[in-house]
Amino acid sequence: MYATGRLQHALERALVADDPAVRRRAAVRVDAWRNVLEGMASGRLTIGSRTPVADTPVWVTLEVVTGGFATGRYVAESPPSADELARLPENAPGETDRERVNLWYLGDEGLAELGQAMRTGRCRVDLPEESALLVVAWLLEHGHFAAALDLVAELRPLMHRLRLTPTFGPSSAPVGAVVRRQSVDQVRAQLRQAKVPPQIAAMQETLKVWNPLYDRLVALWCDTVDGDLPELVSGRVSGGWPCRVWPDDWVERRRQWLDDYATAAELHHARQPKSNFARLQSALERCPVDSSALTGREVGWIRRALANTVSAHGAPGSETRAVLRTAQYGVAARPTYATLAHVLSTRLDRFPRDGGLPALDPIAGDVDGAELPAAAGVAMPPHLLAKAARALEAPIGELVDRGVIGSGEVLAEVLPQVTSQLLAANIADPALASVYAQTYAAFRRRRSLLLQNLEHQVRFDELPWISAVAPYRDRSQKATRAAAQTLRETAAVALGAFPQTILPNPLVREFRALVSQAGLGLPLVEEVAADIFMGTFTAKWREAASVASRVLSGTLYARYYDLPAAWPAAEQRSRIRWRKLTSDDFADLCRHRAQEAHTAQTPGYVAQNGTVLEQSQILTSHNLAVLVEALDLSDWLREVAPELADRSFTWAIQRQTQPVSLAALKNTAYAWRQGIFFLSYTDPTAVLAKLREQAGVLGPRFAPAVTGLIDIAAGHRFDTTGRTPRGGRRLLGWTTGPHWCSPA
Repeated sequence: MYATGRLQHALERALVADDPAVRRRAAVRVDAWRNVLEGMASGRLTIGSRTPVADTPVWVTLEVVTGGFATGRYVAESPPSADELARLPENAPGETDRERVNLWYLGDEGLAELGQAMRTGRCRVDLPEESALLVVAWLLEHGHFAAALDLVAELRPLMHRLRLTPTFGPSSAPVGAVVRRQSVDQVRAQLRQAKVPPQIAAMQETLKVWNPLYDRLVALWCDTVDGDLPELVSGRVSGGWPCRVWPDDWVERRRQWLDDYATAAELHHARQPKSNFARLQSALERCPVDSSALTGREVGWIRRALANTVSAHGAPGSETRAVLRTAQYGVAARPTYATLAHVLSTRLDRFPRDGGLPALDPIAGDVDGAELPAAAGVAMPPHLLAKAARALEAPIGELVDRGVIGSGEVLAEVLPQVTSQLLAANIADPALASVYAQTYAAFRRRRSLLLQNLEHQVRFDELPWISAVAPYRDRSQKATRAAAQTLRETAAVALGAFPQTILPNPLVREFRALVSQAGLGLPLVEEVAADIFMGTFTAKWREAASVASRVLSGTLYARYYDLPAAWPAAEQRSRIRWRKLTSDDFADLCRHRAQEAHTAQTPGYVAQNGTVLEQSQILTSHNLAVLVEALDLSDWLREVAPELADRSFTWAIQRQTQPVSLAALKNTAYAWRQGIFFLSYTDPTAVLAKLREQAGVLGPRFAPAVTGLIDIAAGHRFDTTGRTPRGGRRLLGWTTGPHWCSPA
């Protein structure tokens, strides 16, 4: 069972982790998965439902762990702060402190404070529920008493648990077309968690602590040598013997060294017991005034140890040893990345904690003497500045170029900062528009639930306080045009920056919000998990496939994947399942086409579902054709298609040089499909020639995929088994048995 496996993994992490912070995080995950399992066993949790927690409305923000499992905890359930409790009079009504605080804000003083906070912009919404009473206050201020009463009635059953008020203070949300990935406070916390790696710490300890002690120890024993110091000559020890002469100050120097060693041993790791250091130190402890306690063999060990170090590094006080130690001390004196990370985090202290960085220049300079005297003039490492850039507020394109936005998933995280403002632009009242935008951004930070039976994730307008202000949103033509332009620009960024990956579900959902604002009505489809596939598709999949067949008719993509020429309305077969209109003809075609990938007599249901779902992605081009046509991206795509196709194929080839797993094969096939789509908008000759050269280093394993693509580009067709006469094969990611592209 998945949840049991995750609990076991979290327990193992908690038990073996050396870092206290890692142990704490693992312990939190252990508690979360225990709650999941206990809730499932008791019936309190119904995994797969839109309302997985018993007696909980759909709009409540739930704690959700990996895989979409709800733990049963409400994220907005928190005890009131001391500042909140200070507002309450004696004998305030309510069963809990949270309920008493919420009810106080529904009184005259509380409503006035909420209204003032809205008008001045001094309120911050971190969770969607935190704007609920702000909306109540706005409705009452503007005379919408019935709507306010209805909203309070819907919120009332959970007022004893949920925080329904904002954090008072200036909002730190980016304004305009800029976004940021993290706040200054988040970046600063990450920088301050930087630690010196154990290997580096051990090296510094050796160079700073043990080497100086070792040199003094060697000098003590060298001073007891009669004649020349021992050396190695052709592997044999030559020179005088130690323990023959005893200088007058030797006893005092010995005592001082042993004291210093004891202090160091308390603070640092002990030396290896069989090292030269350990042998010389042990012998020194047994020689308070002379070597009478040592055997001849032990004196020989001392002589050998002295010969080793003198031959390797020079005699104590020699120029050779001094040059070596100077160089080593210079290395030890260099500031570690952890030290520089702390310096950089300190520079962030002068910026608002919840805000972002307007630019990197103010924090990117060299270390000065006031910050760290020992490192004055040291340049700030680029990788630390890259971490700080996560708080940089800049246009999406710039953050992509800097690598701050490195995937479609991260793009989906930051895009709501723009989308929220576009959606709020339809609200005339600037105070309410600000609250609306902040609530949308907070809502998009909710984690998705695992859903079955064609259920959809909770929508923004299902929040009662958002639906309460829906009548006061007017569709602005300016906002509509801005949404369409933002969608076009962001789609181009996603395709141009990450051509090898399909659009992730969070980004598809954000695109859908922009589509709605722009009034486009596009059939955007999500990636469905194979282990929860219900065997059918809603009608939008057929609609998207119809667009793909029309847009891609006659192209390399259509020939490679044998797209249907058309989707006649007369042949459409639909029915209602789970209160949704489903497309039976589309589902049947996906199952029929998936037979090509069935190589096992008794396939597992997950693999069988995967082959069907892959065909649904192929038939729809997983949103590519829909977006390119609706957003008029064809001309742009023709210009960049050779580069995007080349990058997609190069990524797929490079994946084959790494350990191959089922997930890797699936992602390779997705990148391959993306590349074929882009190649359909340009002359494929040059790209295919390069692909043939790249694939040559892989040997015969991947050759059928390359041959198959080249054959289709030359005008050939795959047969019913997905093969060409020259031995080419159609590359698919899912199979029900061993994949022909896998290593033996």
